[in-house]
Amino acid sequence: MSDGSRAAWLRERNPLPDGTLTVGAGLIINGVTAYAFLGLAGRSLGAEAFEPLSVLWAMIYLLSPGFFLPLEQEVSRALANRWARGVGVGPLINQAGTIGAGLLGAVLVGTIIAGPFLVEHLFDGQVMVLVGLLLALTGYAAVHLARGTLAGLGRFRGYAAYYVYENTLRLAACAVLVVAGVDTAGPYALVVGLAPAFALACAMRKERNLVSPGPAAPRSELTAALGSLLFASLFSAFLLYGGVVAVSLLAEEDQAGDASVFLAGLAIARVPVFLFQAVQAALLPKLSALAGAGRFADFRTRLWRLLGAVAAVGAAGVLGALLLGSQVIHLLFGSDYAISSTDLALLALSSAGFMLAVALGQALIALSAQSWVGIGWLVGSIVFVVVTALGHDLFLRVEAGMVAGSVAAALVIGGLAEIRLHARLVEPAH
Repeated sequence: MSDGSRAAWLRERNPLPDGTLTVGAGLIINGVTAYAFLGLAGRSLGAEAFEPLSVLWAMIYLLSPGFFLPLEQEVSRALANRWARGVGVGPLINQAGTIGAGLLGAVLVGTIIAGPFLVEHLFDGQVMVLVGLLLALTGYAAVHLARGTLAGLGRFRGYAAYYVYENTLRLAACAVLVVAGVDTAGPYALVVGLAPAFALACAMRKERNLVSPGPAAPRSELTAALGSLLFASLFSAFLLYGGVVAVSLLAEEDQAGDASVFLAGLAIARVPVFLFQAVQAALLPKLSALAGAGRFADFRTRLWRLLGAVAAVGAAGVLGALLLGSQVIHLLFGSDYAISSTDLALLALSSAGFMLAVALGQALIALSAQSWVGIGWLVGSIVFVVVTALGHDLFLRVEAGMVAGSVAAALVIGGLAEIRLHARLVEPAH
């Protein structure tokens, strides 16, 4: 076998989509700097003073992907489709920008209306933390639109560059605040909120010729499934980070700072999910291309390989959390952030279920069954709320809810994906 043939064979057998390694490299840097930022801020402030920043972090990664990831997914899918057909993408990108601006406006208005409740009950009375949330939502609206464009056009270097800059900038600014002796969460919240916009500006400096002239984009080309994806994205983000908010709301007066400890544990347990973003970014265009070409047998084969890889990573994450998680948290955050190995293993198990559900959801999107994805995430969210409500121990009730919710979502979405794929496989026989 020649070197070229061998390389082609290896690419075909690789369960990961093209672009995964490039984005993964950026995510590794992003992850290391994110944990360094959280650890440095957490140590400097202490668990109780860090709690408003913990809740802010969770809310940013609940609301931003919840509202804007669907736009990224639809832009990525639609651009990949046009690009594969040699059709100009400019009108589609312009339409996406208009939709994103309208969606951002609605989210900002809702957040401002909820502002008094957030400040009083979740942000420890610090208005500056609310400002950080508004800044972050604005920045991430632009980030998701840009990432969808880059992924759809196969520009994964620019996609990865964003991840390199995002938390590197946060860490540098955090170090300045620590040296200055800042002991409240507000200034750190501004750093968190401003980073996305600055990182995007840095990442896009070298990107050229993204907007090419082409035929007008009918509204249905981009928005037909956007509502369904928005529904699914909000509930999936709720499953991913709602636990931190739940701990903050359910905690008694003598449990101040527990949300910070829970976030520290969740951050460690979510390492596989964080890296899975590299697969997610490159997965949808690849599966969409296979579906568009009618190669549904190849579609199923690639999906099963990916699910096997995800399950293996998830199992390794559970084992790592059980054996090493407590020591890592103590090393990174300090003695104020004590959480048991059992707690960490449960959080890692919920992460494994979540990754499987996301991978299967991407398959449904590629098969033009976007409206079905939300069913699974809705079921998972309901299960999370019910199981959490039935428990008593603060951490255990939330962890059990997250595990049950993620597994339920994966089972429902997987069943729907099999139904849809089976229908596509038998279509030629009619």
